Amino acid sequence: MKIKGFVIGGKNKGEKIGFPTVNLELDEKVSKDVDPGVFSGKVFIDEEEKKAGIFINSDKKILEAHILDFSGDLRGREIEIEIDEKLRDVMKFENDEELIDQIGKDVEKVRDMK
Repeated sequence: MKIKGFVIGGKNKGEKIGFPTVNLELDEKVSKDVDPGVFSGKVFIDEEEKKAGIFINSDKKILEAHILDFSGDLRGREIEIEIDEKLRDVMKFENDEELIDQIGKDVEKVRDMK
């Protein structure tokens, strides 16, 4: 599935824990078509393709993508995100350390995928 949209601001939690994300608001149709969870995928920025770990939250209104090997501010820019394989369901974490550890594992899975 491919989703195109404009990057919106978020709560910046990803950036604070070392995994900055770009955020897209999902329209109602996409929200119905995608289960919440963590996915591998790609982000297309000016036709350049980058691997990404993608999180779709339980209320499915926001998609967050951590773009591997990228730094920069894309707020307000239009990008396209391709969702590939589901890596896992949404999990609850006791603290930021557990969250950071799991995101690190997720990112390594994405990095190792073709």
